[in-house]
Amino acid sequence: MVKLIFKKLMLFYVALALVASPVEVLAAHKKISKRIVSSRYSGAQRVSVRYRSSRSLQMQRELTAENSYNGSGILRLASSKALVINQNTGEVIYAKNTNLPTPIASITKLMTAMVMLDAKQSLDEEITVSEGDVDYLKGSGSRLSVGSSLTRGDMLQVALMASENRAASAIASNYPGGKAVFVKAMNAKAQELGQNNTHFVDPTGLDSENVSTAEDLAKMVQAAYQYPEIRLATTSPSREVYVEGHEYPVNFNNTNGLVRGGEWEIGLSKTGFINEAGRCLVMQVTIAGEPTIVVLLDSYGKLTRIGDAKRVRKWMEYNSESKPTTTGQEISAVSGRIS
Repeated sequence: MVKLIFKKLMLFYVALALVASPVEVLAAHKKISKRIVSSRYSGAQRVSVRYRSSRSLQMQRELTAENSYNGSGILRLASSKALVINQNTGEVIYAKNTNLPTPIASITKLMTAMVMLDAKQSLDEEITVSEGDVDYLKGSGSRLSVGSSLTRGDMLQVALMASENRAASAIASNYPGGKAVFVKAMNAKAQELGQNNTHFVDPTGLDSENVSTAEDLAKMVQAAYQYPEIRLATTSPSREVYVEGHEYPVNFNNTNGLVRGGEWEIGLSKTGFINEAGRCLVMQVTIAGEPTIVVLLDSYGKLTRIGDAKRVRKWMEYNSESKPTTTGQEISAVSGRIS
């Protein structure tokens, strides 16, 4: 009798153990999985934190470099290609890799504006953004939906001031003969201006095959400065535009923080960015009483091109009594005058 009871108890414990084991295994598996997920999540967090810290450190370095320079030393710019010239005399103040062709991103839109204005098309005529104006190359966004209609003048304004790609594309699409003829006119205009190392394939600058050099772009800025419409559009801090489908006016801001800040005497301005081109900036600006053309190409980081512009200003103001000369340039890529 005792043996029978003992056997039953043993069978019961064995059965209980068999039932409990999978549960324990499952629980252990869940604990391990939780630790793995937690570890992966922590790792992702660490990567994100490192990225933010690295970016913050880079911005801090850029600001420190900008603030520490008082203009007394040799002028050194971080932009990969750069040219600073006296607009009146053509005297080179600074030159760096000025003859190296490079993608120019939305600096392209200055040529787009000139070609449009040369055609003498009505600025009051309404033109419409079509499906063909949507950017499928880079996938950039826009505040102008397909079907939006603006006057050609307003399209020009937001294309130059806010660098609206669909506006620039719509301008070209509504040119006599269409976009292909418009691009051909852009290249003809470049040749007319003596931009021998410049080539365009689209009116927005989204295509990296739109290339030029710092020297050629100085010529383009000089030419674009002769158009009052371009000067006005590129130096407006912001503008409200009535866009179809919006109950209230849509506010567009200038992409150049120096224009928005209002502390510089800027006569023309255009920024540009795609990955292949880096951060770009061209300006006509008065510094130390001198009308100056500034071309900054392929800058790394959002603040570099602005920091370079400020360094140019500090250098010129510091040396204003002895007049800026090419002694401040880092690489003597250009000599003499640029007409």
